[in-house]
Parts: sequence; C-alpha cells; structure tokens
Amino acid sequence: MKAPYRLPLTPLPLAAAARGAVALAVPLLAGVVTGQVALAVLAGIGALWGVGQDGDDPYRQRVLRLGCTGGCAALGLLAGELALRSGRPGAVTCCLVVAALVAGAVSLRGRLASVAGLHLLLGVTVGGGIPVPGPWWQAPLALLCGVALVALLSATPWLWRRHAIERAAVRAVYRAASGALAAAGGPDAEPARRRLTAALDHAHRVLDRHLTGRERPGRGPDTLRTAFHTAVRLGEVTSALVWEGRELPRCVSRVPLLTAARLLPEPGRGAAAATAAAGPAGSAHPEGVPCAGSDSPALRALTALYTSCGPDRPRDATARLPAYPWHGRAAQVRYAVLLAGCVLAAQLCAVLLHGPRGYWLPMTVAFVYKPDFGPVFRRALHRCAGTVAGVAAIGAVTLLTTGTYALIGAVAAFAAVMAVGVRHHYALATTGLTAIVFVLVDLLGDHRELSWARILDTALAAAIVLVAHFALWPDSARGRAAARTRAAVSAAHRYRDLPPGAPAAERYALRRTAYHRLAEARRAVLDARREPGRAAREVPGLLDAEEAIAAAERLCDAVGAHHVGSAPDAYAPGAVRCTAAGAMGG
Repeated sequence: MKAPYRLPLTPLPLAAAARGAVALAVPLLAGVVTGQVALAVLAGIGALWGVGQDGDDPYRQRVLRLGCTGGCAALGLLAGELALRSGRPGAVTCCLVVAALVAGAVSLRGRLASVAGLHLLLGVTVGGGIPVPGPWWQAPLALLCGVALVALLSATPWLWRRHAIERAAVRAVYRAASGALAAAGGPDAEPARRRLTAALDHAHRVLDRHLTGRERPGRGPDTLRTAFHTAVRLGEVTSALVWEGRELPRCVSRVPLLTAARLLPEPGRGAAAATAAAGPAGSAHPEGVPCAGSDSPALRALTALYTSCGPDRPRDATARLPAYPWHGRAAQVRYAVLLAGCVLAAQLCAVLLHGPRGYWLPMTVAFVYKPDFGPVFRRALHRCAGTVAGVAAIGAVTLLTTGTYALIGAVAAFAAVMAVGVRHHYALATTGLTAIVFVLVDLLGDHRELSWARILDTALAAAIVLVAHFALWPDSARGRAAARTRAAVSAAHRYRDLPPGAPAAERYALRRTAYHRLAEARRAVLDARREPGRAAREVPGLLDAEEAIAAAERLCDAVGAHHVGSAPDAYAPGAVRCTAAGAMGG
C-alpha cells in the first residue's frame, strides 16, 4: 500500500509568533502598571483566543474570523458572568448546557460558524468559573479589547502589502505546476499532481472574494484574477502531461515559472523586464518553451498557453468552491446533544470533585470535542500530552523565578510557542495555552498548586468525550469519508459527462470542483483511518473509498488529457466511463 499523501509543512511562522508574544504581553504589562490586573487577565484571555484563531489567510478573512471570535466570546462571557452573579444553584450549569446546544447546532455549518460556536461556549465557561469584580460590562469589554489587539496586529501589514498573500498563493500554483512537470514519468508524479491540486485549492480560497463577481469591474487585483485563471488552464495542461506518463525535457518544467514571471513580476521588477527575461510573447520558440510543432498536443497546448498569456486577456467566470457535504440536520442535532451531554457531565464532575477553578473541565471538553477540526481521538490525545508538557514547562519556569515581570516574559514566550503550534501541531499549541493559563490564574491571586488537578481534569474531560463519541457516534468519521467520496465521484462524473462544445469556462469550473472534492475526500479517508476502534468489517469500506477516489482521479486526468488532445480515442470520455465505473464498484 502506498504511503498516505501529506501536505508539506509550512515554514516557521515567525511573524505570527511575534504577534502572539506582543498580544499577550501588552495587556498584562498595562494591567500591572495601572493596577487593573483582573481586567488585564481577561484581556489576556481574549488575546489568547485571538492568537488561536490568527492565521496566514487574507487580511479580510482574518479580521472577520477574529471579529466572530471576540463577539461570540464576549457574549458567552457575559451570559456566564450573569449566571454566576445570580447566585442561583444550577444557573451556571444550565447556561453551559444551553451554550453547548447552540455551539453544537452551528458548529457543523462551516469553519466560521464552528469558530463562533466554540468561543461562545468558551466564554460561558470562563464567565461562569471566574468571578470578576466591577460592573457587568467591564469583563466582556476587556475580553473584546484583547481580541481586537490581535486583529490589529494581524491586519496592520495590509497597509504596505495589501495583496501579498494572494500573490504568494497564486505563485505557489505555478511552482507546483513546475514541480509536477519535472516529476512527470517518475514515481513522484501522482503526489506532485496532488500538490498542484492543493495549491490551486488554496489559491482559489484565498482569491474567492475577487473571483466570484462580488467586486465591481475595474476594482481589485485584476492581474491576480488573470494569473489565477491562467493557472487553472495550466493545471489542465499539466495534468494531461503527467497523465501521459513519460519524462519531459527539463526546459518544459520552466514554462510555468516563465508564465508566472510574465503575469506576476516580482516586486521591484516591471512587467516589461519580466517579459523580456521570459522571452517574446509572440515567438514560436520562446526561450525554455517547447516547440509548437512537438508531437505531443499537450506540449503544443503548453506552448500556446505561454505565448498567449498576458494581463489584458479576458477573465473567465469562476464559481465558489463547494461546501463540505458530509453532514445533514441529523448529524447537527446529534453533535449538539452529545456536546451538551459531555459539557454537563464535565460540569457535574467539577462540582462533585470540588476541584479548583472548575471551569477547566467543561473548557477542555469544548476544545477537544471538535470532529470538524480533525480526528477526535488524536485531538484528545494531543490535548492530554500538551497539558502535561505545559504543566512541566511552567513548573520549570517557576522554579527559576516568580517575579511578575519575569512571568509576563514567560507568557510572551509561550504565546509564541502557541502561535507556532496552531499552524503545526495541536499538542504544541496546547502546551503554550496551558502554561499561559497557569500564569493568568497566578496573576488573579490564586497561588494554589494546580498542576496535578489540571492534568487529571484534562484526562477526565478527554475520557468523557471519547466514551460519549465512540459509544454513541462511532461511525462519524467513516460516514464523513463516505459522503465526501460519493460527492467527489459525482463531481468527477459531471466533469466526464460535459457535452462536447461546452464553454471552456464551464469545463474549468467542473474540473476545479471535481479535483477539490477529490482532495477533500482523500483527507476525510485519512482522518477516518486515524480513528481507533474500527471493526474489521469497516476496513474494506475505507479501502473501497480510496480505490474509488484513485479511479476518479485517473478519470479526471484522462478527461483533461482528452480535452487537451493528448488522450487517444480509446480514452475519450465516453470510453473511459466503463473503466472508471468498474473501479468504483459500478
């Protein structure tokens, strides 16, 4: 069996680490200097959650996500605070259960809704677990200020690098196409083609607002739109060349880079200079480009694509990427009920055990039980490992120093660790978060020994989630993989069944949808394989899904090659039908 495909690791996010350190240190230092430590701690909690939702996506998306994070967290904090101040027995527990039902009901509707639901529940856990003196409105406002600080730090570079993220995403597509052409005919050809698909998906998401007609003509990054649409056509030609299964001359792999240099010149180099370096647009033999008289239609198509590309080329219409079709109303209701049940069990355990700061148990449940964020078992395992590592790390720090300013410096360092972990590994992110919370609790005046209590509470919360999830919803990951596989195969069939003479824009849209769904289905199958406790009868189902995805990918490659002209008549869409259907089980 082939090794599962994995996306390459992203570079170390030094800018995000610096933002995290500043966002946590500034409010705490301000609170110590002004004497408003309690409000500073709440602002630090807001900054902590903001760092967890900071990202490398376009600035508009960052601000929107951080705005939802802050707004919902502040609303939840207010509800929990009012329940705690009411003094009525069970008020906080009832508030937590209602928040969990709401969070579970909206979390499966999309990434932004999931983030909003998560932080609504987190806000209630903190508001109901930490008594805050002063007027009722101060705590939510302080929390909002912490999130706003992260948003400000994250979005400020927009002033001098407005579309740099979008340009980098589109350039990555051309680099991936170059790598796929260089790998053609070798063992790394198929993984390289998948990396190209992943790069196109990422660029499509990054440019989504600029591609779907929501901006008026003449506004926005016209060159980026042109470069992306050219990249979509380049993806079809590249897949056709990879599908041929033969090694290509080294000069062929330079064509995508030359095309990118013409359409997206590097800063400081004019378009004319880039075009001169790449070769004359109207030349039949531009430097590094295969001869238009080649025996391969795909090579001729590649040459034509390069010689005809330019910033004044008309743009095609582009549809939005499809949403994830793995859940329905029944799944949303089941998840909401299970999440509420887990939160209720955690809250009751916290009350019965009389543990310090009982919010830790329900808060851990809220973080762990996120099936839309990845395999639940791995998330629970990484949460426990990160908590142990965080307790050990902050214990080592307190052995060296207990000074207030030194601890704030440690918070800044752990915030940087968390920012890196958010992008690379959940256990690393949990390590930073756990250590930061220990310092925040200490600043509030609670100097009790909480190390073992935190570790045991985390393990108990993870056990509650795992027992509830695998006892009452054991097939969620496998069901998601099956649903996404069916959607991917259907999208491949729609691409295959496109009638001759259909507009090129429609063909490109169907092709993009098909490859996007196939990539999502492959990731869903990988997530299902990572869940424990699969019965032997379930393994063939995942194997069938993998075979269906691989067959659909080959089908899309063959259809694309047919449209480019590289596929012989035997691989025309009508003839590929039986081959693909047999591999998919009919």
